[in-house]
This record gives sequence, structure tokens and C-alpha cells, in this order.
Amino acid sequence: DLLVVNTIRTLAMDAVQKAASGHPGAPMALAPLAYTIWSRHLKHHPALPQWPDRDRFVLSCGHASMLLYSLLHLSGYDLPIEEIWNFRQWGSRTPGHPEHGLTAGVETTTGPLGQGVANAVGMALAEAHLAATYNRPGHAIVDHRTYAILSDGDVMEGISHEASALAGHLGLGKLICCWDDNRITIDGDTALTMSEDVGARYEAYGWHVQRVADGNDLDSLHRALRAAEQATERPSLIVVRTEIGYGSPNRAGTAKAHGEPLGADEVALTKTNLGWEWTEPFHVPLEAAARFRTLVKHGVDDEQDWRARLVEYRRAHRDLAAELERRWQGRLPERWDAELPKFWAGEALATRQASGQALNAIARRVPEMIGGSADLAGSNNVIIADGGDVAASHLEGRNIRFGVREHGMAGVANGLALHGGVRPFAATFLIFSDYMRPAIRLAALMEQPVIYVFTHDSIGLGEDGPTHQPIEQLAALRAIPNLVVIRPADAAEAVEAWRVAVERMRGPTALVLTRQKVPALDRTKLAREAGLRRGAYVLADGRTGAPKVVLVASGSEVHVALEAREILEAEQRPTRVVSMPSWELFRAEPEEYRDTVLLPDDGVHVAVEAASPMGWREWVGDRGVVVGLDRFGASAPWSTLYRELEITAERVAEVARERL
Repeated sequence: DLLVVNTIRTLAMDAVQKAASGHPGAPMALAPLAYTIWSRHLKHHPALPQWPDRDRFVLSCGHASMLLYSLLHLSGYDLPIEEIWNFRQWGSRTPGHPEHGLTAGVETTTGPLGQGVANAVGMALAEAHLAATYNRPGHAIVDHRTYAILSDGDVMEGISHEASALAGHLGLGKLICCWDDNRITIDGDTALTMSEDVGARYEAYGWHVQRVADGNDLDSLHRALRAAEQATERPSLIVVRTEIGYGSPNRAGTAKAHGEPLGADEVALTKTNLGWEWTEPFHVPLEAAARFRTLVKHGVDDEQDWRARLVEYRRAHRDLAAELERRWQGRLPERWDAELPKFWAGEALATRQASGQALNAIARRVPEMIGGSADLAGSNNVIIADGGDVAASHLEGRNIRFGVREHGMAGVANGLALHGGVRPFAATFLIFSDYMRPAIRLAALMEQPVIYVFTHDSIGLGEDGPTHQPIEQLAALRAIPNLVVIRPADAAEAVEAWRVAVERMRGPTALVLTRQKVPALDRTKLAREAGLRRGAYVLADGRTGAPKVVLVASGSEVHVALEAREILEAEQRPTRVVSMPSWELFRAEPEEYRDTVLLPDDGVHVAVEAASPMGWREWVGDRGVVVGLDRFGASAPWSTLYRELEITAERVAEVARERL
């Protein structure tokens, strides 16, 4: 056992030293704990890293990535020693922080501290929900745990507080977190910044808490993990006292061991201090590899046993098994969109209301839809009718009451998506997307199909004033690669936006919706809403000839553009109106299509959006004009705000006229 532990430590030291970059101290300290989890507790199969009933392992302190890479290599995952040599190098599968989808066995992308904690909570919640929904007496077909290792930084970050409180409230008993209590951060001793009793705080959350005084004591670690596994009514925290950089004569227990290579001389001294016999770097003793791979064979046996139980489950519950397997595979049901609503022209409806109707139509046919809001479910219109609330006594519910926890909600949603078998959505006001941004960014990086429902999308929310009126948030969301942002113009576009979001499986989608009512457009005369999936389309064209003006707008401002068109057409100025609900979808279209919509070489181009004008030059060109907002809003009725801030048809027509 000690040989394997020291192999993990030396691989971490050597990789960081060769890369001249990285974090050796945490892997050196955590090697005994990680080895105990992986060899004696974690249910996993290195050759089948995606089998559904495996245990999940989250290294929330992603800076300690070499700990995870060493475990993956030694236990037999597809991570050869050459990848360890190439730690932090271009094209390697061993980046500075673990990346889901790049390296087999990495369950989530971690690094931004606290996010992994929330992901682990989401994974545990997904397991509990699926178990409550599909398990039957004698057939526990969903039965696994989520293990996570947390750092001092993780327990400091606010997102971990939010997610941990939710986990305690829901009694997620198959979640086991181990806190690396090494009392060192980058700036020095944690006494500089924290003095609370973290264990007592978690007890207050409703967690089962234990303490292990010596992080090198394998037997104590094993006993604590076993006790945590038996505490099935509540999540567990194990406070593990470690020494960062363990074994280093001159760096152990200091901030110097955290985020920089030990140095060649100190590496040599440390290896001698640990009783390491070999001088060449990246040496893996045959006995160590053999020992580890023998110990993890129990996971292989577990997987084979589960396959046999799945056969029995199929026999006893054929329809349930077929439904569960479809969900595991990420396939949508046949005719999942058959009940999507339709709207009468002229019917005034906020797009958040139309969105709620679409969500419920989808949820009736797509049982994996699960999610909720940060205490705004009714206002966001995201309550699944007859879905039931998720609670400790009702984990099969589909409405998650996240409470006022936007940070935690977004991180938990990522964990739900990563686990699989569920399709999460998360909702709040658009202004509070700022609270969610780090997790949204990670969802985009990991290509997870989380759906965000952001309502109250502009100054159109009215009297709540500038603290709640988003100005720069659309531009900020559009800046995130692989996030599709959709701001529908009316109820029909809102429904089509949901269709696009549900079908999109390789990245998150943000639906941006109005509080105020907007009329449903007459689509017997105008272009079909199906144009939304192309990102932008011609909604109305010049009546009296080739367009001299092209008005481009999103959301509620499409109606402003249509009114401006009537003014300009009355002046014999042929005007095209383009609805552009999604820049990202439009950007993905062929240039030929984009040119036929925008007519970039013809006429005057004016963009209209009640938000920051940032980015619109891409679509209207340097000679175009943007009617937007470069200031904060105010507290007043929404119609007053549009008039006073000059987001009006008259202003748009005036700008186009001046440019002509």
C-alpha cells in the first residue's frame, strides 16, 4: 500500500517538475486518502468508464490534477505513462486542471474552486432521483455513490455553501465528501482568512461529520469511509488532517508546496525521505501497478454483477427498463414535441408564459426533464404541473426548489447533466445570470445540455428599476463559446426556442424571455417561426420594392422594428425586418444564407435591442446603426422606460432616415 501511495506522490512531483508548472503539494498530501477511496471503496471499471451504475469521483480541487491522473494511470484507465510525461502540454490528455470529455475517467471539469462541490451534489441528486423513480423491490438497478475531495478553497467559496446546504436539506445520503484540511492556501496559513469550525458548519447543514486526525492512516481513512457509507439518511463530510507537500524536507506544510515545482534538488531529497529507491523520473514499480489493478478488480466484478441484475430487471419491468435505458443513452422519446402549443395571431402573451406552456408540453412526454428556479419558479414559469417537488421524502419529484441559491443551482445543474439520465433546466431573472456565469461557462466547456430559463430580460420588467434591469448581460452571455443564446420575439418563437434547446445535446442553451406581454405575430402573412432554428430570418420585407432599410432586432424589440417599418413604408422607403433571436445559430449558417437575410451590400442597416449595443456591429457593419442602451435603466412602468430611453419605432425610423 505504501509503495502505491508513494508512486502517486512521485508521479505528481515528477510531472510538475518536468512541466515547470503545477501543484505538487496537494497530491502528495492526498495520495493515501485517494488510494483508499479508489482501491477499497470506489465502484468503477477502468475499461468501461461510462457504465451507468458506477460510483462518481469528483476532484473538486482541480489544481491537484496529478493526483487524479496518477490514479487513472495506475488503475488501468486509458491514460498511458506518456500522457503523464506530457502533463500541461499542448495536445495532451493531462491538462493543468481535469477536463471532462478529454480524459477517460474524469467525471467533471474542475479548477474554479467550489464548482466541483456543486457538481457532486448534482450527481448525487440525479442518482437519488433515478433510484426513487425506477428502483423496485428486489431490483436496485440505480445504486451508487458520489465521492468528492474538497480543498480549503472549496469550502471557502460561496457556491459550496449553497450546494452543501441543499444536499443536507434533501438528505443525499450517498454523497461522501472528504475535506483536505491542510490549512494552507496560496497566500499562506488559512488562519489568515478563516476561523470557523467547518465540520460544525456542515453539521448545521444536516451532514454526518467525522474527523480523521492523520491523513496517512489508511485504516482510519477506511473506517471513516465505511461509516460514511452507512450513514444513508444524510450526506457525509470527513475532515481529513493532512500536511501539504508531505515528505518534502523543506517545503512540507508551507504555501511553497502549493503551486510551484519543488525543484530538482528538493524532489531528490523528498524521494530519499520517502524511502523511494529509484532515481529515474516517472518510474512506476511493477509491484505498485499490479497491486492497484488487483484491488480495483472488485469494480469489474460489480459491473458484471450489475449487468446480470439489469437482465433480471428487464424481465420483471420491461417498460421501466426500456425507458431508463433510453434516458441513459440520451435519446429523446418518439414524438416528444407532439403537444407543443400554438398561439393565435395578436394574442398578447409574455414569452415567459409561452415558455411555461412549452415546458409543460415537453415535460409530459420527456420524463427526464427536471429542474427549477432560484426561488422564482412561479415568476419564471418553470413549474412542471403534477411533477411534484423534490424533497428528502420525495426524491422522485421533478420540481427542484433551489431556494435563493443561483450559484449553487447552476453548479448542481451541471452535476445533474454530467450524471446522465436526467435533463436539467435552471431558471432565474436574466440579471442574476451574473451569479451563475462560472457554472454556465463550465457547462459550455464540458458541452453539457443544460437549459437556462432567464426571464425579465430587459428594461421591460419595469418598476423594479436598474438593479434588476439587465443591460450588459446579453453581451456577456453571447461572449461564452458554445453557449447558444435565444431571445424569442413572441410566443411562437418561444416554443420553437424550446424545441431547439431540447434537441441540442452538445452544449447549453439560454432562453431569454420577457416579463411584459408581446403580441403573437400573424404568421399567415409573415415568415414561419421555424426560421428561429437558423438564428435569423426575414420576418417582413419591403412592400414597394427592394429594401432600402434592413431592421434587425431580437425579442420584444422585433415589434418595435415592425412598427418602424410601417412608418418607413408609408414614406415610400421599402424596409425589411429581420428577427434575429440567436446570434450563435445564425453564425453557424452558411454565408450564402446569412447574406440573403441581411443583404450586407444593400441599404441601410439598423439593429434594435434594449441592451448594450456591444457586438451588433458584426451584423450591421461599420456603416450600420445600433439603437440600444449604453446606460442603466430606471424605476418606472415599462412603456415609460421604452419611451424615455428612446427604444421606440419613431426613434428607429428617424435613425434609418438620417442614415439614408
